[in-house]
Amino acid sequence: MIVLFNKPFRVLSQFTTEGGKSTLADYIDIPGIYCAGRLDYDSEGLLVLTDDGRLQQRIANPRHGKSKEYWVQVEGDPNDSDLQALRDGVQLKDGATRPARVELMDEPELWPRTPPIRERRNIPTRWIRMVLKEGRNRQVRRMTAHIGFPTLRLVRYRVGEWTLDGIPSGGLKRL
Repeated sequence: MIVLFNKPFRVLSQFTTEGGKSTLADYIDIPGIYCAGRLDYDSEGLLVLTDDGRLQQRIANPRHGKSKEYWVQVEGDPNDSDLQALRDGVQLKDGATRPARVELMDEPELWPRTPPIRERRNIPTRWIRMVLKEGRNRQVRRMTAHIGFPTLRLVRYRVGEWTLDGIPSGGLKRL
């Protein structure tokens, strides 16, 4: 079984509670399924869950080449040369990242986030589409910060061939 879930902001990518924080158990009542990859507490978007351990490994392990697409709202207005560093791969504390596919994008039509991102009157924001074939802890956030454009909102839109299309925030789709 495969379940696609649109994880809301400030929900842990696990079923067990931790410090009173909201978890997947608040949204999903299907026994025996587990996340194939995670999203951090402050990120939103697509989680793939399954009851098949082998499939879970094929989805989550970067050596299997499942690309993941993120829609990233950053503080500031990066230009093409700023984004080239992400395309080339950047050096983070835990090593160099693989090259990413990166481009500017129009603001996507998304559900409202609660609470909304912090807005600064004199600092613009831009949306970036990033496609990665690896998934280190908080990698997208660390990459955009590395080039001087902190992430304000992060939404995973796609994992492999699965997307968020038609799944509201907090909603799921069984395949």
